[in-house]
Amino acid sequence: MSQTAPPYVEGHNLLAGKTVLITAAAGTGIGFSAAKRCIEEGARVFISDVHERRLAEAVAELEKVGDQPVGSRICNVTQEEDVQGLVDAAIAEMGHIDVLINNAGLGGEVPLVDMTDEQWNLVMDITVTGTMRMTRAALKHMYTRKSGAIINNASVVGWRAQKGQCHYAAAKAGVMALTRCSALEAADYGIRINAVSPSLAMHKFLAKVTTDELLAELTKKEAFGRAAEVWEVANVMVMLASDYTSYMTGEIVSVSSQRA
Repeated sequence: MSQTAPPYVEGHNLLAGKTVLITAAAGTGIGFSAAKRCIEEGARVFISDVHERRLAEAVAELEKVGDQPVGSRICNVTQEEDVQGLVDAAIAEMGHIDVLINNAGLGGEVPLVDMTDEQWNLVMDITVTGTMRMTRAALKHMYTRKSGAIINNASVVGWRAQKGQCHYAAAKAGVMALTRCSALEAADYGIRINAVSPSLAMHKFLAKVTTDELLAELTKKEAFGRAAEVWEVANVMVMLASDYTSYMTGEIVSVSSQRA
C-alpha cells in the first residue's frame, strides 16, 4: 500500500562547525538536497558540478538557506586536474575539509548487446573512477589532519539485478567495494568512509529521463509503496557525516526496501 512522505525534518545542528565538500550538487537531486541538509545542520558547504548555470543557481538557492556564503567550482570528476583544483579551492575557502560527499554519477538504460565501449567507459569513469579520484584527493588532505568522513552514493542496483543497467550496476558495485577497501586504509588515520544505497529517489531530472511505466514498476518494489524524497536520502548522508556514527566505517547503508 502506498504511503505519503513524512514531514520534512528540521535541522538539529548535527554538523555544527563542520566543513563539507559535495560533488554534483546542482539541480534537484540528492546532491543539492545533501548540500541543503548540511547547511540546515550547521555546516559550511562548498559544492561542485559540471553545469555552470545550474551550479550558480544552486549556490543562490543555498545561500538563502543558511544566510552564509556557499563556495563553488566547476568540476568534471573524469579530469584529475579538475578534481585537484576543486579540493584545493575548497581548502582555500573553508580552511580544511571535514566531510566529502561523493555524489557524482552517471546512469542510463541500454541492453548489454547494444552497449558501446564508449557508453560503458563513460559511466565507469564518472561513477566509480570519479569517486576514486575525489576520495584519493580528499584523503591526502584528511590524512594530515587525522580527521574526516567521506560518504559515497552507491545504489540498490549494486546488489539488485535490473535489465539495461549492466554498466551502472557494475559501477555502483565498484563504489561499494571502493568504500569498503578504502575505509580500512583510512581507519588507520581516524577517518571514516561509508556509503548510502538508495533505490528510487524522485526528482525532476529522474522523471524526465525515466518512463512512467518503469517508475511505476520500481515503485511497487519499495516497502512504503512510494519513491523516497531526495531529502530522506540526504538525511542518511548527514547521519554518516555526523559524530553520531563515529564507530561506523566501510558500511553500505540501505535507503530502500532492497527487494529484488
